[in-house]
Amino acid sequence: MTVFHFCFDLNYFGWIRQNFLYDPFWTTQRTAIVSLFLFCAGLGQSVAHAQGQGWPRFWRRWAQVAGCALLVTAGSALMFPDSFIYFGVLHGIAVMLVIVRLTAGWGQWLWLAGAIAIVLPRFALPVHVHFGNLGWLNTPWLNWIGFVSMKPVTQDYVPLLPWLGAMWWGMAAGQLLLRRAPQVLQGRIPRAFAPLAWMGRWSLSWYMLHQPLLIGVLALVQPFRG
Repeated sequence: MTVFHFCFDLNYFGWIRQNFLYDPFWTTQRTAIVSLFLFCAGLGQSVAHAQGQGWPRFWRRWAQVAGCALLVTAGSALMFPDSFIYFGVLHGIAVMLVIVRLTAGWGQWLWLAGAIAIVLPRFALPVHVHFGNLGWLNTPWLNWIGFVSMKPVTQDYVPLLPWLGAMWWGMAAGQLLLRRAPQVLQGRIPRAFAPLAWMGRWSLSWYMLHQPLLIGVLALVQPFRG
């Protein structure tokens, strides 16, 4: 994610010339990064739920995610006033966390629910074309659902559909591991992976700080570029 964003920043400052909106080289990476992001969030929720995390603690963590989402909106509005982020990955995670928490008891049905969530948006365009009066689903008030016929103009767009499917599958995978191989999620972390574990514990802070730092460094270096 950090490398991807650094390349995006290089493109923004004109150091490279790449099409991040349509080039499969970049769009495939984004899909993989967001999918892994949400899958891991679902995996984490399965552990929290199994450990009996109460709603008060859940809401404290949720408030941090939601607050950071608002900061992303404010920051992106300064940089991209015509395409600011209003429902990006943190906004999506904030909503999906509540849904996944409420559906944690679905068990094996989470796999099916995830599959439906992933497949359902493929029918959006045919439905829009057939009925011809569903443009209201493309408006910012409802396009966060994901049942749209056209992608909105925004720097980051992670609607419920299809991305909720990735988090549901993360929850389902976590529950499966906890049942069949609990040592995988509860055992000691090898020393070699300690840095990754540290980053995992501070993932939200990393997410919020890495872009301002990268953009700040490039902005400082930009005037000295030949």
